[in-house]
Amino acid sequence: MASDDRSPTMTAGFDIHEVRHRVKMLRDDGETMLVENRDGVACPACGDDFSQLLISKREAHSFDVDAGARFCVRRDGERLLVATHE
Repeated sequence: MASDDRSPTMTAGFDIHEVRHRVKMLRDDGETMLVENRDGVACPACGDDFSQLLISKREAHSFDVDAGARFCVRRDGERLLVATHE
C-alpha cells in the first residue's frame, strides 16, 4: 500500500476518483453513491480502513445500523460521507 493512502490529505478532502480502482460501486443514483472497500482505502473521517462508504449530496438520510457496527460521519463541502467499519 502506498504511504499517501493514509496521509492527512486523504481525510482533508476525499476524492472517490483517486481510489475508484480500489473500491467496488454498489449503488449510484446521482445524489448518493455507495462503495465497498476492496483494497484498504482509508476512512475520510478517522483514517482506518472502511468497509462501506456512502457519499451523499442529499440534505437528510436515515440509516439502519447494526448494533455492533462502528460508523464515521464527515462533511466534505456539499457532500456527506458516512463510512462503516466492520
